[in-house]
Amino acid sequence: MITGNCLCKGYQFEVSGEFGDMMDCHCSMCRKAHGAAYATFVACNSSDFKITQGEELISQYQPSAEGKRSFCKVCGSNAPMDAGEQVYIPAGLLDGDPGSRTSAHYFVASKAPWVEITDDATQYDEYPSS
Repeated sequence: MITGNCLCKGYQFEVSGEFGDMMDCHCSMCRKAHGAAYATFVACNSSDFKITQGEELISQYQPSAEGKRSFCKVCGSNAPMDAGEQVYIPAGLLDGDPGSRTSAHYFVASKAPWVEITDDATQYDEYPSS
């Protein structure tokens, strides 16, 4: 089991199962929300994810019809995003090693101009369709 929390430790969570893909998102919304060149997320099954403290501190902002952003109302840290069967966790919230490594870069067509992607992970100009 791996635990995680926001900056103020107001909300805390645990993941009891295996982690799935880890991805770096270079879209402008992730860059703005995370204040970084890209955001790294790791997926897990929603049945393996449990908020153990502070669920009431998680708020949401919906910047577009396509997505919503979850964050802590106290410290502003990004929060895991429930996407039905999967939860996407900002990897920086984890207290341990999920065992996954970046396997893909999304929205590279809108990446920050100063970023050079130097790994061998698959790159997508947008979000890949299923």
